[in-house]
Amino acid sequence: MSGKAAPASALPDDVRPYHRTAIFTRDTVPAGLLKAHSTKKGVWGLIHVLEGELLYVVVDERRAATETSLIAGGPPGVVEPEILHHVEPREAVRFCVEFHR
Repeated sequence: MSGKAAPASALPDDVRPYHRTAIFTRDTVPAGLLKAHSTKKGVWGLIHVLEGELLYVVVDERRAATETSLIAGGPPGVVEPEILHHVEPREAVRFCVEFHR
């Protein structure tokens, strides 16, 4: 056993949405989302894939390393506060991120 926690699979009950990004495509995804980054303390995210496929990769040393394939119609990716991660577009993807606090 590695001692690292698994990534969260759901938002806490006490957070509420406050912002949603524009819809990104493979060609318009901001460069910052393609490299390791994190949200601020207390800020959670939901990655909604509207079309295609997006790989969500958790790279934080406090979590077990994971790669999750997010697809249109499937559950959103859950982004924990302050946990390093990045995304990798697959195919003709369209997605947005909804922030909660």
